[in-house]
Amino acid sequence: MLRLEGVEIVYDDWRLTADLALERGSATALIGPSGAGKSTLIAAIAGFLAPARGRILWEERDLTPLGPGARPITLVFQEHNLFAHLTAAQNVGLGLRPDLRLGRDGWARVEGALAAVGLAGMGNRRPAALSGGERSRVALARAILRDRPLLILDEPFAALGPALRDEMLDLVDRIRAEQGATLLMVTHQPADALRIAPQTVVVDDGRALPPAPTAALLADPPPGLAAYLGDGERSGG
Repeated sequence: MLRLEGVEIVYDDWRLTADLALERGSATALIGPSGAGKSTLIAAIAGFLAPARGRILWEERDLTPLGPGARPITLVFQEHNLFAHLTAAQNVGLGLRPDLRLGRDGWARVEGALAAVGLAGMGNRRPAALSGGERSRVALARAILRDRPLLILDEPFAALGPALRDEMLDLVDRIRAEQGATLLMVTHQPADALRIAPQTVVVDDGRALPPAPTAALLADPPPGLAAYLGDGERSGG
């Protein structure tokens, strides 16, 4: 279980509080207006930002004093964080060893991860030679190799069209299920949340609320979320 106990993040006169828990193996969307603090919250969970107060725990272990590399987390950003001078296989291999000193078994695992995301035989291509969807798949292949129990996505598919985004979401859901990972996904798209996240955390008005069932929440959102979504963005709208 991931628990945020009395967490408070402070920037000058801006603050965000969070008291919530996510069950191990669950899939949760993180949604709210731009600037509400969604990316700030996941930065704190991942260890890139220290909260002013409170604790972040995984399976009762306090992660708060740990740096990003020591936390059981894989974080995938919209930009995918691929190195332009490395091949797809090398970018994936970073998930095993940052120095890329991989033996035959290591490179076999890299090829297996690429095959798992539909990129078999494309390991020698550099990011510039890949489409946006293919670059997303490389980032997910690296996540497969890291095999951490917490998978956090910060709008990695925002630049993709609806059909390709749905395909990538389904791939994420399959990877999560196969690895038994706990998924936390930042999105501005209610349809993304409905597709793979049975529960949603709303971030608004300085608070990250405890998770609520996604379908019910989007069908009857609280006032702040309703204003952000608009009538056309609600489920069934």
